[in-house]
Amino acid sequence: MFKKLFTVTLGIMLMGSVTFAQSLKGVVKDAQNNPLAGASVAVVGKSIGTATDANGAYTLKLANGSYQVRFSSIGFSNVTKSVTIAGDVVLDVAMEASNSQLDEVVVTTGSRNVQRTVTDAPVPIDIIGSADLKMTGQTTFDKALQYTVPSFNTVNTPVNDATTLLDPWEIRNMGPSRTLVLINGKRKNLSSLLYVQFSPGRGETGVDISAIPQQAIKRVEILRDGASAQYGSDAIAGVMNIILKDKYEYTSLNFNTGITSAGDGGMYGLALNGGANFGTKGFVNYTVDFSQQNSAVRSGTIHVPTEIATFGDPKNPAQDALIRTYLKDYPTGGNINGTAETTAGKFLVNFGIPVGNNNEFYGNAAMVLKRVSSFANFRTPYWRQDRGLLHSPTDNGGKNYITKETLAFGTDDVNLYKGYIGYVPTFEGDLVDYNATLGLKGETNGWKHDGSLTIGGNTQNYTVDNTVNRSLGKTSPTRFKPGGFEFSHIVGNIDISKAITDQLGIAFGMEARTEAYTIIAGDEASYDREGSNSFPGINKLNAGINKRFNVGAYFDVSYDISKDFLINGTVRTENYSDFGSKSVWKLSSRYKFADDKVVVRASASTGFRAPTLHQTYAQSVQAAFSGGTIQLSGLFNNRSAQARALGIPNLKPEQSTNYTFGLGLNPSKNLSITLDYYNIRVTDRIVYSSSINTDDKKLATPTTDLGRILKGTAVGKDNFDLASVQFFINGIETINSGIDYVISYKNIELGMGKLGVNLAGNFVLDNSIVGNPTTPKAIADAGSSILNTQIKSLLTDSRPRYKAILAFNYAVKNWNFNLANTLFGSTSFQDLDNGGGDMENLKAEFTPAVVSDLSVGYNFSKNVSFTANVNNFLNVIPKWDLVALNPAGAKAIANAEDKALIRGFLGFSGRYDILGYNGSQFSQLGTMFNANLQLRF
Repeated sequence: MFKKLFTVTLGIMLMGSVTFAQSLKGVVKDAQNNPLAGASVAVVGKSIGTATDANGAYTLKLANGSYQVRFSSIGFSNVTKSVTIAGDVVLDVAMEASNSQLDEVVVTTGSRNVQRTVTDAPVPIDIIGSADLKMTGQTTFDKALQYTVPSFNTVNTPVNDATTLLDPWEIRNMGPSRTLVLINGKRKNLSSLLYVQFSPGRGETGVDISAIPQQAIKRVEILRDGASAQYGSDAIAGVMNIILKDKYEYTSLNFNTGITSAGDGGMYGLALNGGANFGTKGFVNYTVDFSQQNSAVRSGTIHVPTEIATFGDPKNPAQDALIRTYLKDYPTGGNINGTAETTAGKFLVNFGIPVGNNNEFYGNAAMVLKRVSSFANFRTPYWRQDRGLLHSPTDNGGKNYITKETLAFGTDDVNLYKGYIGYVPTFEGDLVDYNATLGLKGETNGWKHDGSLTIGGNTQNYTVDNTVNRSLGKTSPTRFKPGGFEFSHIVGNIDISKAITDQLGIAFGMEARTEAYTIIAGDEASYDREGSNSFPGINKLNAGINKRFNVGAYFDVSYDISKDFLINGTVRTENYSDFGSKSVWKLSSRYKFADDKVVVRASASTGFRAPTLHQTYAQSVQAAFSGGTIQLSGLFNNRSAQARALGIPNLKPEQSTNYTFGLGLNPSKNLSITLDYYNIRVTDRIVYSSSINTDDKKLATPTTDLGRILKGTAVGKDNFDLASVQFFINGIETINSGIDYVISYKNIELGMGKLGVNLAGNFVLDNSIVGNPTTPKAIADAGSSILNTQIKSLLTDSRPRYKAILAFNYAVKNWNFNLANTLFGSTSFQDLDNGGGDMENLKAEFTPAVVSDLSVGYNFSKNVSFTANVNNFLNVIPKWDLVALNPAGAKAIANAEDKALIRGFLGFSGRYDILGYNGSQFSQLGTMFNANLQLRF
């Protein structure tokens, strides 16, 4: 009896000391009384929140007390409600549409711990909604970001072979391989393409974000801060997390079309997004997207004196006469350059299935199939003659691939040409990119857990046609399969977190990843001796599968010292099978005052980037533009005998130190201002070296190791000279610093509608190489360097020094107007000239320019809408000129003829006069018209 009484008494005492959680629940709807699925419901100042289900319903468990509860959803104005909990409470909310409301959406990027809003986060995060991407009128995701995010840069490259499959992009001028891309928080696979042309991004690879269908994207979260401690390798410049559409709201069918003002580059597309909801929280959302992009030709007129300087012969007047006569008939030399023809099919599905009350089985999968078709430089008869092998009028039925020009030889011309007009090789690329994730996440006794498995891959196979391998003579085929590349990975993740108290949260987890990089050999005719002209094949000796494995673990602590003061710390360690271990850390903080109207944030971190398997194992012969013409250059990987002979060490990981400091002002609910400073120092930065050569190779018996390699050894093939050799090396230290700013003023009453004004920009304070490159002795002894002026300028000056986007959005009744003006700062290049050394004293500088885009949308009904875009409606074209750096440079261009000659060398005698051979800040296509018709069901 006493025992029972004691038990009851103790139970009553314990019950008196416990505060039971009560339920706050309700339904969130829009102004038309339609339920809002996926709306964020968060308790202000607490690490407590949820999202509404397919019916707009939500439930929160709260202890007795008073709270501020914030409701937010993309495209709607925030709603904050005061609520007192003394029992179960029902709170229904109606939200009004807004032309811009993303700041208070709960983000998943930037912390492994408690999820926070953008204004609450201790690091700078951009959120781009699907409507923002659509308003740009750009046809691919990467180009849409170019005109949305100031620190993001990409452009179509001048060279149209394998590079057509991936335009390098980057954030904060750090290269495409230093930004980690996630799909719903899971690592996306890299492209298999190693970019080797002399344009921004040279020597790197990155994620093919253009493969992601825009119709499948709910929003994009871009963390502009180093995050290796949270996510591992590659997150030096930041993280891009692409959040897919989830809860099904409606089925949409989008018809897209467009064309340039020149009448070419036609685009046609059809995209379907649909899905279904089931149960209380289950959903499936899918997207199917088909598109066709025709080529746009922007060939330049050839500068005759430069062409004669490149291909002429002072001792043979007939050669010079041939050049003059040919270019009189064909001013562009038959070149077809601009943008390639692209056909793509994209497929994506995202789903979530409830398991019990607190768990979800989730997954997503995507695949893109892409084919590109482009042209190499036209092989004029004075540049290269393959007479009797291919493409004379008698051999080829008069087929010459010269478009829009008439074959009208006079008698004298025929004698000069001897019936041979040259030919143009074609390039075809086939790409398959895929990724898929399956996982289970949920919550048990306050512990949130997420386990997942992700796979992904990218395969590229190439075909060159209408060309020859001169080494094979008349036995040469005219169509070749030069091989390709494949990259794949398998990633396993376990992430666990818990809010220990209202102020303290912890998180920890592990990641295991295996990667494979496959080099696919071409057919023998494509690589035998000289190889297929324009795109030599991959030798079977260089083909193979290369793999590695790594495992990492992290621990994260987040502590709200007060409702205003937050600190967050993370440590991580990883071990790679090919180079060993690396440990990094991050510390960030945020302080709010003046009733949350002022926010100060800062972070410090270390990071790393593992060398990609591409950089470690790629080995091939490339045809690249150098010294005013096309030359063959050998890439030796760091584990080859040639690299060892030159004293080139194995690659090791890059290391970085990041600092950020930011200030956020929110004077009113409609006005926000943010200013963020960043500083990124990278040591042991991996670079793709200059094209290294030496006069020693001209000797019958070279005396240097470099000369012997160039004289007698091609990659995987003997007795074939190379013009130069290249390799990867941890060769430099760089500093990149700058300022990002955003000023947003929304919901300005103007007439019967509302106006939003947004100014966002990036200004680079420093983008420099510290000290001198590390040049191996064997190369220095031959009088060469791993980093010439050309490569240095690509690293430091090839992206805009500043970029700003001023956008006006006006919504009135069924109309929506958007005017965006993007200011691109100057870029410059110091490329190779004709060997006179002038480019040590000169630079080719692109002038700043403003590109203006107009978008007009009209909603005929809730189910039918139409949007018309005129991109670059002022038809602004990139412009560049030669700028002297010193008196020697001024003397070199003082004479107009000398200046024209040097300019010609920088654009292959004017073939690429708009962009040069390096690329500019923005597209060369000028005005483009696009239209979108959306039907909802």
